[in-house]
Amino acid sequence: MKAFRVTREFPLALRLLLINQFGIDIGFYILVPFLAAYLGQELGMSDALVGLVLGVRNLGQQGLFLLGGSAADRLGPRAVIIAGCALRTLGFSLFAFGSTLPVVLGASLLNGLAAGLFYPAARAYAALEAKDRKAEVFALLNAYATIGSLIGLLLGSVLIRTDFRVCAVAAAGVYGLMTVGQALVLPERETPAAVRSTTVLGDWLEVFGNRRFLLFSLATTGMFTVENQLCLLLPAGARQASGWEGAAGVLLGAGAVANLFQMPVTRALERHGGGQRWVGAGLVVMGLGFLPPLLICADGPPEGMREVVPRMLVMLAGSLLLYLGTMVAHPAVLEMIPRFGRETLAGTYFGLFYVFAGLTAAGGNAVVGWTMDTAKRFDCPWLPWTGCVAFGLSSALAVAVLHRTRLLPERGGVPVVEGTVIRPGPPERTHATAEAAPGPAGPGAEAVGPWEVGHRDRARLPGPVRAADDATDQPPR
Repeated sequence: MKAFRVTREFPLALRLLLINQFGIDIGFYILVPFLAAYLGQELGMSDALVGLVLGVRNLGQQGLFLLGGSAADRLGPRAVIIAGCALRTLGFSLFAFGSTLPVVLGASLLNGLAAGLFYPAARAYAALEAKDRKAEVFALLNAYATIGSLIGLLLGSVLIRTDFRVCAVAAAGVYGLMTVGQALVLPERETPAAVRSTTVLGDWLEVFGNRRFLLFSLATTGMFTVENQLCLLLPAGARQASGWEGAAGVLLGAGAVANLFQMPVTRALERHGGGQRWVGAGLVVMGLGFLPPLLICADGPPEGMREVVPRMLVMLAGSLLLYLGTMVAHPAVLEMIPRFGRETLAGTYFGLFYVFAGLTAAGGNAVVGWTMDTAKRFDCPWLPWTGCVAFGLSSALAVAVLHRTRLLPERGGVPVVEGTVIRPGPPERTHATAEAAPGPAGPGAEAVGPWEVGHRDRARLPGPVRAADDATDQPPR
């Protein structure tokens, strides 16, 4: 439970964002996992119409990520977060009180638009408030989201036994509470003057022109493809291995327990060079999570518990490796995003990144689904699992190349070593200081300068000159 204790160390705004992430995932998973069955079985829609309704939600979400990020930069993330939660409250309410195709399509679209507004704005707000503790905040967001999703699934599986509309009302109620809580408590952030002096088109051109950021977004696409298999390939493998429809819940429950250790993992990485050094390793672990299922993917239906237990242990091992890799890589990836450019464009950077992530998740799931069908048709059950291993390892290789070629942003800050403060910028050279502590002789003396004598005779060494804040195209140091 260290994640809950660490939460109290952060200011009120961040604590509320973490609670909101928890509530938002509860509300989402109360309803959305059961939506397709409701549309097809209770409303009698064809598979094509079900796909249309679900596709409209994804389309609205992907289409608004960039706009939502820009709105967060210009209007302030608070207003956009509140608007996103309010829209989802309305969307889930429509599912409860309407069953015609136009109403269901409208509800699905509103839910997609809400996500497109909320996610980039919430991540931008968290990045701006967290300052030098971004990795910890994004780690906590990941932990709260996972635990909230598990609780939402459990609640939804109970409520769906009564009526789908009960699930919709419960989900809308959760989002309504989140909307009111944010409106009452979440502090407003002042919009910087630098943002007001530019245009939205100019902001987009700046972000799209950031080649390092685009390369990074493309390099991490494998992460989202692999991560989404917690909802597609791994549940299918668990059902096949155990012959039990509820086997996927065991994997999700184990993942929720594993995420309770998110903060110790993140802090250990921070003590050993920061998450940036470990993104590639995390992606490797995510890819290797699909190796254990290769041991049993060709087996037939199990015969009794004697076969079910060892097979489920194999599936648990694979899913836990995937969760561990996600715990290493995901917070570090999100922590790096706002450091690719100006801090005042954090929302736009997150918005574009989520566009890449969403398109990748959709395309990757389509590829994995195709490999699953192909594996059944040609009797090659290993195909989807090796494909996911390839996704994870190729993404890790791409990130490693970016890190090796110094195309990833490095952290700023003033290093402090054993009481000696290294000051950013050239030292102030005064006549009194020069007399008190003459600098070293030689041609480089004027450039280096003397040691400055601080309070209690503690020496302060001059540091390298810091690049200007607006020099966004400077290579990483």
